Order: sequence, then structure tokens, then C-alpha cells
Amino acid sequence: MGGERWRGHLGPAVAVAPGARVDRFEIFFDLVFVFSFFIIVRAAASDVSPHTLLHGLLVLALLWWIWILHSVVATRVRLGEGFVPVVMVIGMAALFAFALAVPQTIAAHETGQAGPATVALSYLVIRVVHLWVYGRITRDNPGQSRDLHKLTPELLVSTGLLLAAALLPPLIDDSGWSALVRDGLLVAVVLTQYATGLLVGIEHGAVPSAEHWTERYDLILMIALGESVLSVGLGTSTNLGGAAVNWPAITGGSIGIILAATLWWLHFDMVGPAARIALHATTGRARGTMARDAYAYLFLPMIAGLIMLSLGAEEILKVLLEPSLPAGAKVHASGVLLLYGGVICYLLGDMAFQARTLRTLTWARLGTVLLVAALIPVGLRVSALLALVLVTAVCLALVTWEVVWMADARRALRDVVFAERIEHERREVEIRARWHDDPPQS
Repeated sequence: MGGERWRGHLGPAVAVAPGARVDRFEIFFDLVFVFSFFIIVRAAASDVSPHTLLHGLLVLALLWWIWILHSVVATRVRLGEGFVPVVMVIGMAALFAFALAVPQTIAAHETGQAGPATVALSYLVIRVVHLWVYGRITRDNPGQSRDLHKLTPELLVSTGLLLAAALLPPLIDDSGWSALVRDGLLVAVVLTQYATGLLVGIEHGAVPSAEHWTERYDLILMIALGESVLSVGLGTSTNLGGAAVNWPAITGGSIGIILAATLWWLHFDMVGPAARIALHATTGRARGTMARDAYAYLFLPMIAGLIMLSLGAEEILKVLLEPSLPAGAKVHASGVLLLYGGVICYLLGDMAFQARTLRTLTWARLGTVLLVAALIPVGLRVSALLALVLVTAVCLALVTWEVVWMADARRALRDVVFAERIEHERREVEIRARWHDDPPQS
């Protein structure tokens, strides 16, 4: 009775309309995802090793699954309306606790049980909040309610596996077996989650607002790109340790920003806007399947690539910042592998995204991937600054090629996008003009 009363005071949950856009509370909630990305990079950067990178990517996959389900909920209910934001703040607090526990989860298993156990319990709370909110808005829709029940077994299995990954390894005396058990359980969690997304199927009308869905994923990709900028800044600055900045570091930082900008351009200039139109053009299950495959699943390798790139760029810039090293000092192999590997992973993910949404393949991008891979041995032998310059030059050359050789297609796409934007802005002006004659009641 009391629960119904406070929900009545705050207002009911409001369903998402076909033309809905992202609201401000969703962006506010995203701040916790920003913090989570930051923590993953910082935890991995503290001890760059294959084992740490594996754990970092597994935790990233787990966090991304939370993001996917969060975006699914946001396609059904306006998160900033009625009583929903009050409930979602509980999910924010749980996700923040999840992020705080990430460093101990990524670190070796000897660090204890508290971090991994916190991750498991936080995951449970976040998922329960999402399922409850989703259930409130879909309770009168049998098809969507079935979708809710299909996700319950995955929640129970994933939480159980996460708790097992937290509690079992410390009981095993052999450190090798302990690490193997923990890694195996984390891999099982990720496989369970993403297999569930493929097996539960897509109901008709699963994505009522294509605009909202594409905008949500564009924003989260921008957040990941922002992490690369942040890592460049941390690597170029005093690195929080008091070292004075120098011209090689400033030069490297500027080149790192150019690299991040080229990666932004390669998705948001043509591929992203064209994919948005393609999702709008589909309906029913076809739209839901495309949204799942292209955005929910294929954005993950792009995000992972940006995380790897962030780690690699920071490693390279630390070398440039070190005053005791000569100007032509080489970077540690891990820095080059992470930087070049991150660019390759990002481009491959974007190519797969393009193939799924637009059914096209840009051969120049495939050639760029092969060229970056071929340059890895070169990057390992040249100075840190030159290694950064090489990969940036290749990406910049790809951007230049697409601008020149795809000028007609680019111009046609932008004409469509701008025509739609101008029409949308005109309608907004007309709606707001009515307020001069009939001001809204406060």
C-alpha cells in the first residue's frame, strides 16, 4: 500500500514512444559507466600484463552486458519519468560499488574475496533493479513479459558463477589451479550472458524507438573515446607523480589526440549516420535483431579496442615523459602491441558493424587493418614517438582517402541527415512558438 502511495506521488512509469530521444537522467546514469571505464583502464594500467589484460577484458564484457540490458530497459521505459529515477538510483549505487571493486577483481586472486564478491552482489542488485523496472512497464504485454522471464535463468546462473569465482579460488592451495578456476568461471559467466542474448530471441517491436537506441550507443562509444583522450592526458601530464612535462610528451599527446579524432571520424562521419538510417528503415524482429547484433554485440570489440588503445597510448607517453630516457627511447613491447592491437580491434569491430547494418565492406579499411598489423614489428623497433606517429599517419591516411574518394556518397548522406535535422528543428520551433500565445502551466 505504501509503495503504491509513493509511486502515485512521483507519477507512473512512462513507456518510450517511437520517436523518443535520450533523456537527461540517462546521461546522468551514464556517469557511473564513465567511472567504470576509467577504473578498468586504471586497474589494468597499474600492472600491464597478459593476465591483467585478460581480467580487464572479462570485466569489461561483464560491464557491457549490464549496459546492454540497461539500454533494453531504456527502450521500454523513460528512465527520467515518474518513480523510475528513484529506483534507478539504487542501480547507480550498485554499479558504482561494482566499479570500486574492479581493481581487486582484475588483480591476481591472492588479493582476497571482497572485490570479486562485491562485483557479484552488485551485479545481482543492478539486474534486479532492471528486471523490476522492465516488469512494471511490460506487465500488461504477454510477449514482453515472456522476454523478462527468459532472462531470469541467466541472472541466477551468472550470479552463482560470479560468487563461485569470488569464493572458490582462495580455497585452492595451488596458485596456478586457483587462477585457472577463477578465469574459467569468469569466461563461463560471459559465455552464459551473451549466449542468452542469442537464444532468447527477439520479440516483435523490441526496439520501438530506433532513434533512442542509436543515440544511446553513440553516446557510450563517445564515452569510450573520451577514455582514450583521458589516458593521453594522464600519460602526457605529470602523471600524478610530479614529473615535469616536456616537448616530446606534448608532441606525443597532440598526436594521440589526432589518433582519437581519426577513430571518431571513421565511425561518426559516415558509418554511424548511415547505420542509424538503416535501423530506422527496418521494423519488427528485423529491427530488434539488427539492434542486438550490430549495436549490442559488435560495439563490444570497438569498446575493447579503445580500452586497449588507451593503455597502449599511456604506456608510450610515459616513455616520452621520462626525463632519464633519451629522446629516441623505444617503448616496451606491451605499449606497441596494445596501441596497434587496439586500433585493429576497433577497425574490425566497426567493419563488422558496417557489414551487419549496411551490408557493405570498405576494402580500404581492410587494407588499413592489414597495414597496421604489418607495422607492429616496425613499431617495436623504432622510438616511442615514431611508433605513435606511424599508426596515426595510417589512420589519418584512411580518413583522407574516404573523404576524397567517397565524396559523392558522403555528400548525399549528409544532405539526408541535415534535411532531417532542419525539419526536426523547424517543428520544434513551431511547437515552442505556441508558448507565446498559450504559455505552459507550471
